[in-house]
Amino acid sequence: MLENIYHVLNHAVMITGFVFSMMLVVEYINVQTKGVWQNNLSESNWKHYFFAAFLGSIPGCLGAFTAVTLFSHRLISFGAIVTTMIATSGDEAFVMFAMFPDKAIVLTLSIFIIGIIAGYLVDRFKIGNQLKNLFIENSLPLHEEEKCDCFPKRNILKELLHPTIYRIILLIIVGFLLVGVISGLIEGDGPLWMRITIILVISVSMFVVATVPEHFLKEHLWDHIVKVHILRIFFWTFGTLLIVHFLMNYFDVNSLIADNLFLVLLVAVLIGIVPESGPHLVFVTLFASGTIPFSILLASSISQDGHGMLPLLAESKRGFIAVKLVNVIVALIIGLLGFSVGL
Repeated sequence: MLENIYHVLNHAVMITGFVFSMMLVVEYINVQTKGVWQNNLSESNWKHYFFAAFLGSIPGCLGAFTAVTLFSHRLISFGAIVTTMIATSGDEAFVMFAMFPDKAIVLTLSIFIIGIIAGYLVDRFKIGNQLKNLFIENSLPLHEEEKCDCFPKRNILKELLHPTIYRIILLIIVGFLLVGVISGLIEGDGPLWMRITIILVISVSMFVVATVPEHFLKEHLWDHIVKVHILRIFFWTFGTLLIVHFLMNYFDVNSLIADNLFLVLLVAVLIGIVPESGPHLVFVTLFASGTIPFSILLASSISQDGHGMLPLLAESKRGFIAVKLVNVIVALIIGLLGFSVGL
């Protein structure tokens, strides 16, 4: 029991730590560039959706976490976050590439393209515009009236020798995350490339915390990120992971699989709503054994996104439901089309 809780806690700390570090970096870059990259990413053009699909196609959940961070700051559109979540297979991507690499490539390319088209159509027909006001509280403050010298060389040493309580706390948090990942205490069983990516992001965030002036650190990093986002993301992530973990142990997902393929498709799509990687593995295994057709695996992959949506669940419950609703509809449409052509 305690071992299971520790495993869930460890994973929640990893997710929260990575999202926290990404938010520090995003805040820093956005202020330094005075929102130039925000304007470029916010344009609803094909480059915008290709970028979102690329984040989703990265195996694991780091790309999806990055997209949620950008979306929570309104740096990418509603359609783009839909694109990312359709294009991601979460941790199952590793399993699929190990079990059936050729079909996994086809699946990845398929959801990449489907995600781009779906995201474009969502924005094109202004489905997302009706939902944008749900995320206005997460808009990234630029404070354009102020000029930020975010790397004051002459003051860095002075501020490090006489740090405020905010800088001390942030350095301790980021330092703990960095040591934890390097030592393997946090995400120690994750793939090497993922750990290296997390280490690099945390290292950059430590540079940001150590070098920015007090105004930036207090107004942007502490008041906006720590006080508004981090505890909420952690508790929602930990609580959701814990509940799903125990449900998975006491609820036999396999019992939902029946002989009727339409029912299996419906179950696969609905199970994708659960923000957890485990349930999708049932359909990966069934496909690998030849029990279900490719169309069901494809629909399941479109609907589910591993842990990628957990930070958004913490940020906006209505936003989480909205993205999931769109993805479920797309998954059902693609799954039924696959059935009709015998895929």
